[in-house]
Amino acid sequence: MSHEHTHDHALPTKPSKAFALAIGFNLTFVAVEWVFGIMSHSLALIADAGHNLSDVLGLALAWAAVGLASRKPSDRFTYGYGRSSILAALFNSLLLMAAIGAISWEAVRRLASPPPIQATTVIWVAAVGIVLNTGTALLFMKDRHHDLNLRGAFLHMAMDALVSLGVVIGGFLVIWTGWNWVDPVLSLLISLVILIGTWDLLKKSFVLTLDGVPHAIELPELREFLSAWPGVSQVHDLHVWAMSTTENALSAHLVMDPEADEPDLAELGHQLHHRFHIDHPTFQVEWGDPLHLCRNGHR
Repeated sequence: MSHEHTHDHALPTKPSKAFALAIGFNLTFVAVEWVFGIMSHSLALIADAGHNLSDVLGLALAWAAVGLASRKPSDRFTYGYGRSSILAALFNSLLLMAAIGAISWEAVRRLASPPPIQATTVIWVAAVGIVLNTGTALLFMKDRHHDLNLRGAFLHMAMDALVSLGVVIGGFLVIWTGWNWVDPVLSLLISLVILIGTWDLLKKSFVLTLDGVPHAIELPELREFLSAWPGVSQVHDLHVWAMSTTENALSAHLVMDPEADEPDLAELGHQLHHRFHIDHPTFQVEWGDPLHLCRNGHR
C-alpha cells in the first residue's frame, strides 16, 4: 500500500479594513442608541443597542479568527489555526442566542406595563441604524457564501439593518395609534427574526465543530465521483471535515484494479478542489485483491 497526499490551497482572505470599519461604526452607534433609548424610554431601541454591542464582540472575535487562520502551521498545531474561525462562528451564534433571551425576557416584563416612548427620537435613531448596518453588511457580502465565519459577520449586520427597520415601523405605529405596547411586542418580533436568521449559522458551525461533513458537500455524490475515477474499483474509509470556515479536508482509501495504471492523484486533487471545494485531499492507494482490504474495513 502507498500513501499519497495532494494540496490545492485556498488563499485566506484578510478583510481587515471591513472589520475595522464595521467595529468602529457599530461601537459609535451602540453609544448613540443606548443614550437615546434611555431618553426616549424605548425598549426596542435599547434592545437593538444591546444586540449591536454583541455584534461588536462577535465581529472582534471573527476578525481575530481570520488573523489566526492565516498563521502558518507549527509543530504543535500541524493543521494551523484555521479551526478558530469555526469556533468564532459557533460563538457568534451562541452570543446572538443569548441576546435573544435577554431581549425577550425584558419585552415580556414590559408588556404588563408599557412605558410611554418618544417615538420621533426612536424613528430618527433607528433610521441611522438602517443606513449604518446596511453599509457594513455590504462589506462582508462578497465572501459570505464560502466562509461561514464571514457569513456570521454579514448575518449580524444584515439582521441589525432589518431590526432597525422594524424599530422605525414601530415608532410610526406608536405615533399613529398611541399604543405603547407596540414597542415590547416589536422587541419580541425582533427576537424571532434574529432567531430565524441565527439558527442556520448555529447548526452549521456546530456540525463543523464536531468534524461533520461541511453542508456544501454531498457525501454520496463525492463517493460516486471517487469510485468512477479511472482504475478505482472501490472506495472506503472516506472522511471529509472542515479545517476552517474556508478550507475542507478529505482522506480516503482507493482500491485499485490490479491491472490499472497509477492513478493521477494530482488531477484528482484538482478536480476535488473545483467540484467539491476540498483543498486538502489525502489518499491511501491499495493494490491487489479487493476482497482483502486493509484492517480498517469498509465505510
